[in-house]
Amino acid sequence: MILSKRPEIERFIKSPPDDVRACLIHGRDRGGVHERATLLAKALVPDIHDPFDVSALSESDIDADAARLDDALSALSMMGGRRLVWLRLTTEKAGADKACAAALKAHLDGQFNPEAFFLIEGGALGRDSALRKAAESGAASVSIPVYEDETGDVARMTREVLARDDVGLSRDALDLFVGRLPRERALARAEIERLALFIGPGSGRTIDVAELEAHLGVEPEASLSDAAMAAFGARAGEAQKMLRLAFGEGETPPAAARAAIAHLTRLQRIHTLTRNGASAKEAAKAAGVFWKQEAEMLRQARVWGDALLAEVRERAIEVEVATKSTGQPGALMVERLLMEVAGRARRMGL
Repeated sequence: MILSKRPEIERFIKSPPDDVRACLIHGRDRGGVHERATLLAKALVPDIHDPFDVSALSESDIDADAARLDDALSALSMMGGRRLVWLRLTTEKAGADKACAAALKAHLDGQFNPEAFFLIEGGALGRDSALRKAAESGAASVSIPVYEDETGDVARMTREVLARDDVGLSRDALDLFVGRLPRERALARAEIERLALFIGPGSGRTIDVAELEAHLGVEPEASLSDAAMAAFGARAGEAQKMLRLAFGEGETPPAAARAAIAHLTRLQRIHTLTRNGASAKEAAKAAGVFWKQEAEMLRQARVWGDALLAEVRERAIEVEVATKSTGQPGALMVERLLMEVAGRARRMGL
């Protein structure tokens, strides 16, 4: 079954029917895919970070052990009841697509734990995708395509996110802000949350264009995004310094891994836009690049190709999951990730 209309998607994600055993959420907007998958996961299990009720898997897990997915779908919940198997695919490799499609069909046929819910995040899957076909044709499965947000969708999200912090924008300021936001949902949401902090959460303030332009012209402080920028630019020492500073300010290892993913997503977005005819500067702006960082981002985009970025994305997702589900030191794992990225960038001549 395919769900494509906003109301029916929202109803399903809020309260998935008991007779549905699997859901594929897919699309080019990885942030939008992951946001919807996370909301659905929270509706399925009390704690999405509970390793006893949730098996979080990546593409590399399947590559390393072909039986890993089947084992996860067969496992029973420690406390009984519904269990979640959450798979995040980072590429559109034919082998992984077919393997996941086979597992999905077997699960829908009742070969695994019937109380397990199989949640799959996919990329821009074409109509020839075996996984997409299996999800769309299954009686107990749902396929949700995620498309790039339209201007109205972004404006609605902006109002909703700001309203939760009891702040807002005037109509003209909203139009200006939405026009500057990237259409990748995760990046857009991060910028909206940063704006809410600028206005003052709980203040009840609504700012106008002049105040908004003051925010847009402020260079971001040292943060996790700075660490990611430095790492992808081959500046290992600076990346390490910024990362440790961010941790000292209370940032967490999972957030640091997500910052690296957000950075490479911007680079991928620049590639996509330029392939579709946009100029480099237009692509950078549409990808949400801060204007003072434009030259550096475009320098990185010229060297970091899509294939390399896909590899780093998969590695970063592994690190993010590991920092939340293992007893290993998360800060050290993320630091090692950024040093690996910086080393690769240096070898490529950045």
